[in-house]
Amino acid sequence: FLRTKVGAPLAPFECWLLMRGMRTLFVRYRQQCGNALAIARHFSSHPKLEGVLYPGLATHPGYDIAKRQMCDGYGGMMSLLVKGGFEAAKKFCVSLKVIVPATSLGGVESLAEHRKAVEGPQSPVPDNLVRLSVGIENVNDLIADIAQSLDRIS
Repeated sequence: FLRTKVGAPLAPFECWLLMRGMRTLFVRYRQQCGNALAIARHFSSHPKLEGVLYPGLATHPGYDIAKRQMCDGYGGMMSLLVKGGFEAAKKFCVSLKVIVPATSLGGVESLAEHRKAVEGPQSPVPDNLVRLSVGIENVNDLIADIAQSLDRIS
């Protein structure tokens, strides 16, 4: 009965990996949150962006709720709205050098994903939305990478 409700038990090695990762989770999460907030603030008024969607910015519609509920940071996820539509967002993603274009969330490496290219034309996601999962790399490297990629958009 229990196995059908909660799943199969982990093998010893997987348990060890889980415990090892849990010991550093807060440190990694705090770094991701700090990096994401720094990136959001840095690019919040960039001329090649229509906007930065991050709950840690006072301009975000959910900021007041996030401020009350997210007491240990605002997370490592954000979205950039790139001026120039679908093609500009696509070019932004392929021009990144440190941030990897990939679909995943919450890892130690920073990832970017052009949502419309993944979901297809029927998706209600804006053509110019790029989702960033911010990792624990040096924040100055991440900011420089985003800046050089935005510079490549005409």
